[in-house]
Amino acid sequence: MATLPPVEDNPALQADYIQFLLSCVPGLSLSGLRIVADCANGPRRQWRRPVPAPGRRRNPAEHFADGHNINDGCGALHPALVATEAVERGANLGLTFDGDADRCMLAGTHNNVINGDAILLMAGRDLKARGLLTGDMVVATTMSNMGLEAALKRSGIRMLRAPVGDRYVLEQMLKHKAALGGEQSGHILLPHLATTGDGLLTALVVLDLMARTGKSIEELTADLKVFPQVIVNVKVRERRPLEGIPAVAERIRAAEKS
Repeated sequence: MATLPPVEDNPALQADYIQFLLSCVPGLSLSGLRIVADCANGPRRQWRRPVPAPGRRRNPAEHFADGHNINDGCGALHPALVATEAVERGANLGLTFDGDADRCMLAGTHNNVINGDAILLMAGRDLKARGLLTGDMVVATTMSNMGLEAALKRSGIRMLRAPVGDRYVLEQMLKHKAALGGEQSGHILLPHLATTGDGLLTALVVLDLMARTGKSIEELTADLKVFPQVIVNVKVRERRPLEGIPAVAERIRAAEKS
């Protein structure tokens, strides 16, 4: 078996990546914002402060709770941690990423977790207002809360549901030429900016929205009324499409009608 060479940091590539991120949010200023970030002991841990624009003073930020292992009791898999820290440290916003940093969850000022559904709502409305939401649609998943669908509908935005998994979301986005899609878990796809999900890009997009509107994260998501929701994993012998099982399909139709 061939031995792979060790992975080494490449400052030039990191600098290119930072410039790419800045190009996605031109003119972004974080002046006056206090931010807490939990990077789950993953690749974003080297950024101890928000990324500054060239020549701009770095903004104060707190960085904590990397833990000893990736995702071990921290990060986007445990978003309540950053929510508590944001309150205790008097932050305007909490950011929490998963181990490989393709997902981002948020926290507000009231010990509240803001998941991918809320991010889709904020981003969808903003893209529509700027004429960038093709077809006035957003692609979410079967796990997305019905409250998101209702809030989007009030803004004249249709929500399509894909099976859980970013690849399935992307398939539907490509099929319908959608400009925005994502999952409740915080994996957001913005094809007009990047070809893949990127948690730091998602965070900067939200921060840019807050800066442009002058609104807090609570104000931007105030009308998102989350419906009671329970998600249960069921073990089965084989994964068959539910619509292909008559008894199950009938029960689903009855529940949806109710």
